[in-house]
Parts: sequence; structure tokens; C-alpha cells
Amino acid sequence: MKCARCLLHLQRLRPAGQSARSAAQYGALPQSPYASHMLHNTQLQVLRRFHGSPARVKNPPVPAEFINEDDKKRDKSLVAHDDLFERVDKESRTKATFIKVVDVFIKADVRRRGHVEFIYAALKKMPEFGVEKDLVVYNKLLDVFPKEVFVPRNFIQRMFNHYPRQQECGVQLLEQMETYGILPNVETKVLLVQIFGEKSHPMRKYQRLMYWFPRFKHTNPFPIPQQLPEDPVDLARFSLTRIANDLDAAVTVYQLPCTDITESGELLTLPHIVGIQGPSQMEFLAKHNPSRPVFVEGPFPLWLRKTCVHYYVLRADPLPPEEKVEEPYDPERCLVYPLQLDLDLDRDFGDEESFDVKDLDEGPVFAMCMTGQGDQATLNQWISGLQQNNPILGQVPTLFRLNAGPKELQGVGDTESKHHYRPEQETQREEKQPVEEPEVLEEERPRRSHGMKQ
Repeated sequence: MKCARCLLHLQRLRPAGQSARSAAQYGALPQSPYASHMLHNTQLQVLRRFHGSPARVKNPPVPAEFINEDDKKRDKSLVAHDDLFERVDKESRTKATFIKVVDVFIKADVRRRGHVEFIYAALKKMPEFGVEKDLVVYNKLLDVFPKEVFVPRNFIQRMFNHYPRQQECGVQLLEQMETYGILPNVETKVLLVQIFGEKSHPMRKYQRLMYWFPRFKHTNPFPIPQQLPEDPVDLARFSLTRIANDLDAAVTVYQLPCTDITESGELLTLPHIVGIQGPSQMEFLAKHNPSRPVFVEGPFPLWLRKTCVHYYVLRADPLPPEEKVEEPYDPERCLVYPLQLDLDLDRDFGDEESFDVKDLDEGPVFAMCMTGQGDQATLNQWISGLQQNNPILGQVPTLFRLNAGPKELQGVGDTESKHHYRPEQETQREEKQPVEEPEVLEEERPRRSHGMKQ
């Protein structure tokens, strides 16, 4: 028994893989026949009882080479799903290839293991394939979910958010549809009922979309088309019409984009120049004091969906208070809502006649334009074209306040040109210097006549 206790004590101190016979060689056990017989029997018992267990060693050391392998195995599913889309060439990333990748994943496994990771990876790659606004593709991704597996069977499962990870993935898919303004259809509803049931979070998200989207679909009084014109002249005409918000304003194309070769053999690129001016703006410019300068300022950005365009304005400083003349309103100018009301009403002592509305006068704007190259020479051509309908511009000094515009508006030699002026740097256009007046190519008629229907 004493030998057995010694063996057990040594077994606790040394690893389990080392035999008790080696311990006896170091002098821990007596070398007798009886002791050797007991050693053999006890060794068998010890080997049967004591085996490797995680409870014996709490924090076993892990080699660094195995840590990297574990991380690779952990992210293997995500990497595999991203590789399905990365294998497609960038030139051939279309709707057909995207649907083909989804079909490959559906046919790979009947149980659809890893479908949540695949849907998240597909949602992230949709803008690269150009299918982020396609309802058919979203329904195809919903079809990846296994059917009638995540449907709650009783009220307890429904109350405790049955399969929350899958429901969050379905809600995320519907939220991306909401971000891009995609309205679900009946097929989307049928898929959600088959996957999650009628009482689930994705189904509630679908009901909210179907309630609010039709109500907000036509609320914008100035809608923007889904496909903007690719021609820069047409895009400038549409943008200026949207900014002016005047049905009587006329859009004029002063110069079309073209390329020409000079006598020295250099390639010269002429940008487009499109301007807009209304009859009221022409009237204010005709009444402008010639001793006060007018300013050409810009560029100012205008966002049309994902496209950014820039425009320039011709404006003047506000008049000082001593020179302002209040003209009486003409009641015949507006028959629906008169501009002036002279009503004598009995007011209570608690009524306040003063308002805290601050009227800021920023000065009149006489005209606007868009051009493909925002340097001073190009804007000079615009001012020269305006002189045909506004002769007073030949008497009024014109100052340019141009900021550093975007790269799209700067030509090859604009880095050293006069386009990089700061607001405080003003250059006055000399009146005596002859300026070649460009030929007005096109002038659109006003969209509404000045007269009133009888």
C-alpha cells in the first residue's frame, strides 16, 4: 500500500504519459520482486483511472501556429461567401452573373448551411453588380432562406423571437430595399410568410413599408427622374430650370462643347455654356445703378441624386437703406392670394403686433449659368452673351469672385490660370477692351406667356 501511495504521488507530479517504471529508475520505488509485481498491477490501474482531462490542466499552452489555423477556420464561411462574388470579373458583373452566383449557393447544399452569412455578403456586393434597385434580385435572396423552418409553432416561440439571427437578416434585407426606395410586391409577402410566418419581425417591416411607401411616393413637388440625361448640355438645362423655379425663365445655350485645332496644331477644347434668365431678372438689371458693380460668383454645388453639378450666378450687393424705395403692391398681380391686406380688426391688449422674423437681404440675382470649365475667360463669354438682351452690362463694371472649383471643372491649364482666385481677389473687366461676343446658338421660349388669360 505504501508503494501504491508513492506511485500515486509521483503520478500527480509528473505527466500522465510517463510510466511509473521510469519513476522507479530514478529511485522513487524500491527494487524488489514484490515491489515490481505491485508496480505492474498498480501501473495498469493508474493507466485506467488517470487519463488526460481538461480539468487537470486549466489553461494549457497553445502554440501560435494553431491560433492562426483556428482563426482561419472561424472565418472560413465568410471568406468562402465573399469569394463567390470576388471570382467574378469586374467587367462581367451584371444581374445575370449575380443571379448565377445565388443559384450556385442554393444548389451546393440542400440544407442551406451558412445562408445568413451568404445573404449579408450578397447585400454588400449588390452595388458592385448594379442590382441594388432590382426587386427581382431581392426576392431571389429571400428565396435562399429555408422554407417553413423558422416559423414559430406556438405563442411562446413567437413571444421569445423565434430564430432571432435569421429574422434580423430578413429585416436587414428589407431595410436595404427601403434605403434604395424599392417597394415590395406580392411575391415578397409570400416568401416572408413561408420563411418566418405571419407574426414575425420581417413581416411587420413589410407591412410598414407597404403602408408608408405609397403615401410618400408622389409627395415631392419637384421630382427628379431616375435616369439623368448624359449630355452635359441637357443636364445643365434641366438643372438650371430646377434652380430658377420660374416658368417664364428662358434657357439659352451660348456655346456647345466642341474641339478645334489651332493654326499651331494644338488641340483646343471649348466647354459648353448654358445660362438662364427670367423677365423679372432682366427688369431688375435694367434698373441697376451703373456706378455699382455686379459680381460673378461660384461655383456652387447642386446634387441631383448621385450626380453633382456646379453653377455660377451674376448678382449685386443689396441696396443701402437710404436708397431703398418701397413700391406699392399691385393687387391685380395675384388674384388668389393678395400681396397686401388692409384690414382694421379689433385687437386685444394681449396681442403682439411685432414678430421676430429676420428679413435678410442678400442682393438680387440677375442670371445663372453652368459651364464645363469655370475660368474667367469662359465666364467672360457668358457675360458677353448676356449683353445682347441686357445692354446695361456694357456700362456696369463686372467683378469676378471665383473659388477653387472641383477637378471636373478645371482644365489642363487651369492650375496656372485665373480660376484659382480667392473671394477677396477681385478682377475688374475693362470696358474699353473689345470682347468678342459669342453667337447665341439656341434660346428656348418661356414656358408661360406674360399675359393673363381673359
